[in-house]
Amino acid sequence: MLSLTATQRTSANTDIQAVAAAGLALPDQAAVAIETGPAHAPASASVRLALVARSRLESLLDAAGIRIDGCAPTDMRVRDSRVYSWLSARGLRGLGESYMNGWWDAADLDGLLQRVLQIHGDRDVRGIDEAALFMLSKLSGLSGSQPPSPIGTQDELPGPDLLRAILGERMVSSCGYWKDAYNLAGAQEAKFDLVCRKLGLAPGMHVLDIGCGWGEGLLFAAINYGVSGVGITFSQEQAEFARARCAGLPIEIRVQDYRLLDGRFDRCWSVGMFEHVGAKNHRACFQAMRRCLAPEGLVLLQSIVSNRSVNRLEPWMEKHVPSGSAIPTALQIDEAAAGLFVMEDWQNFGADYDRTFMAWRANFERSWPVLREKHDDRFHRMWRFYLSAAAATFRCRRNQLWQVVFSANGLAHAYGAVR
Repeated sequence: MLSLTATQRTSANTDIQAVAAAGLALPDQAAVAIETGPAHAPASASVRLALVARSRLESLLDAAGIRIDGCAPTDMRVRDSRVYSWLSARGLRGLGESYMNGWWDAADLDGLLQRVLQIHGDRDVRGIDEAALFMLSKLSGLSGSQPPSPIGTQDELPGPDLLRAILGERMVSSCGYWKDAYNLAGAQEAKFDLVCRKLGLAPGMHVLDIGCGWGEGLLFAAINYGVSGVGITFSQEQAEFARARCAGLPIEIRVQDYRLLDGRFDRCWSVGMFEHVGAKNHRACFQAMRRCLAPEGLVLLQSIVSNRSVNRLEPWMEKHVPSGSAIPTALQIDEAAAGLFVMEDWQNFGADYDRTFMAWRANFERSWPVLREKHDDRFHRMWRFYLSAAAATFRCRRNQLWQVVFSANGLAHAYGAVR
């Protein structure tokens, strides 16, 4: 076998020295190429690609004010040089998985992701915001007529113990209302109180909670506003938990498809469920609420809403998070409700989801000494990345959290907005 020419050998050696100086790992065949000849010449191209990958990442991060191996909390500290080619080839999937692998760190992970989003760096490392949107939609997941997949991954769906460690004792997997709250429990209680006040709940009313989750909303309304009600969920586990919590109260919990709803209710709400029904079912969801609502009734919808239409999952999501969710836009909500309801009030407190996710992340970190007995470091880093990315997405206002109040036939008087 012929050896490399002097020119080829000089070029390869130059590339290898440059890679070594940059701290990159050499392809396994690079050294062989220098010794054994043209059959392995592509090694030089591999080295050049590694340099290009690092240069591309550096350019992206520099625009966001992030340095590789810098001293700032938001700087990326590279532990394994494979991160460069991984990111170049896999985009968001590479960003998340390389972090899960321990190939890079940042003292302020959510801050780093926020900086990337603020310069729209996801156009190069695509889909951070889309992944966060779909990931948060799994928090209390309902998708079409299928059973929900709670917050978690395809590798390992979390049970109540993990959810309680993250969400807190109230087991509420939607955004809290932080206007006058100082902690997560207070923010979640304030959110449910806001729902009750916007709907004008009063003793004796019969209410419906579509996607009742673990039962906290109905529990709060029954105790504090004297109502009776029905909650529906696709999850048998959630239903059993909610029934135990609401024991002794005039609350019925059903495992039921929302499209099969019957009965008559004075008020209806859906908090954190609409994200899971899918665009093709938006209209059917509103039709079900309209069918069951008394003529003078009100409906409150709380949903994550995207600034733009999102109709696909990123590869990181497809691999690590159960699919089936679709975050609606304002236009989709308006079209789904058209002719069925009159919109009375619209409030956006999407910035509060940043604080909610950071509170969940703090809960998770505090609980990790116990959780680590059942989970490995990769699991830990996956959750840290997810919660940080979701917080950063809302912090950048790339997506929103809306509460919309509808009346069945339009109120005869002006709606008194409650905040």
